Amino acid sequence: MAEGAFSPAVETPDLTAQLRFLVEADRLKAVLRASRLCDGSRFENSAEHSWHAALYALTLAGQAGSGVQIDRVIRMLLLHDLVEIDAGDTPIHLDLDPALQEAAEQAAADRLFGLLPAEQGAEFRALWDEFEAAESADAVFAKSLDRVVPLLQNLANDGGSWVDYDVRWSQIVTRVGDKVARGAPDLWTHVAGLVRPWFAARGRDDLA
Repeated sequence: MAEGAFSPAVETPDLTAQLRFLVEADRLKAVLRASRLCDGSRFENSAEHSWHAALYALTLAGQAGSGVQIDRVIRMLLLHDLVEIDAGDTPIHLDLDPALQEAAEQAAADRLFGLLPAEQGAEFRALWDEFEAAESADAVFAKSLDRVVPLLQNLANDGGSWVDYDVRWSQIVTRVGDKVARGAPDLWTHVAGLVRPWFAARGRDDLA
């Protein structure tokens, strides 16, 4: 951004910091993911994914367990991938060093949430940390939805990243299904019934 673009004549530090953060967040629109849109026309970006996951939470609130606060789930999902501005997207079926990726994401969270006024930055960072830890009921449900979104995208576009990464059904179960079932068991049962036939029909169901 242009030097001084967020240095107003009348100084309002908190608002200036918030606007800087929001402009920086725009960069998430340039981070491409491994998943394609449902129509297969192009790869989606991480900002689109965050919006779609939040919409899943709003729409599928009835799948949440007792005590889950959907408003907090939506906030987590809107924030959860902001770190990809610095750390990039990590495809779930690509084997990378998890320690290195975690370190990159922690550093990104420090920088990005540090752009905000201290109290708000701490609030956003706490939500992000809670999502990453996946221990609270809200975070477990949020993680479930985060994993479901690309499943339905890949199914809609005839395989997408499953084809790109030569994925087998056992990988879906261990890397995706277990997390979805933890927070939304009925949703996993339903989605698995939709997805597994795709793998079976292509000789990729190694649990048959």
